[in-house]
Amino acid sequence: MKSITIHGIDKETEKLIKKRAKSEGTSVNKIVKRLLAKALGIDKDKHDNQEEFLDLFGIWTEDDEKRFFEAIKDLEQIHPEDWK
Repeated sequence: MKSITIHGIDKETEKLIKKRAKSEGTSVNKIVKRLLAKALGIDKDKHDNQEEFLDLFGIWTEDDEKRFFEAIKDLEQIHPEDWK
């Protein structure tokens, strides 16, 4: 695997990289590789956590959608007597 040397990293960036590595219990090298992969859109550690929230938003089938809109059909009508 190829090595790359990066020159001129400012102190704040260096500090944040080291802080992240320490907090995650990993090396600076691994953190930099992970950050580069993520920035380039080739993150191998992508995690689609949609399934973790299904109980909050769910996924409707076409039949579910049809039944929902049928159930609220009368709510889409404006009744002038309601505005008096």
